[in-house]
Amino acid sequence: MKYLQWAAAAFLVFFLQGRISVLDITPDLTAVLAFCAGIRHGETRGLFAGMVIGGLQDSMSLSIIGPNLLGKGMVGYFSSSFLSGGILRWTPVLGIVAVSLLTLVDNAVVYFARGLFDKIPASLSTALFVSVMQAILNAPAGLCIRPPHAD
Repeated sequence: MKYLQWAAAAFLVFFLQGRISVLDITPDLTAVLAFCAGIRHGETRGLFAGMVIGGLQDSMSLSIIGPNLLGKGMVGYFSSSFLSGGILRWTPVLGIVAVSLLTLVDNAVVYFARGLFDKIPASLSTALFVSVMQAILNAPAGLCIRPPHAD
């Protein structure tokens, strides 16, 4: 049943991602889904879910396969290893910061991987603007997504 729920969530995310925009910039909802998988199910499952989500996104982008796979995998892994541990106490503000920071990391990985292995997708200033806007658009998701052991 859980797999069916995750498949439905992934379908919904891919469906909505191209249809929602603010200033012609779409939120990176796939990064939010990878973050959710990592924060709720741990490093290994978060990494695997992020890689599957990124692989699907790469296969639909008609570009090289790998940049989103790597970026979303990192989001799934790091969301669990750094944010749901015992070092920091979970708060909604930490969730907002975590989603925003990991969205920026994902965008940086995708931008530099595409620039290294394919062609530079946009100028650096445009990429920074889009990344910051996507981080701002993804930030409210940090209020809703919590680790299972949070108070």
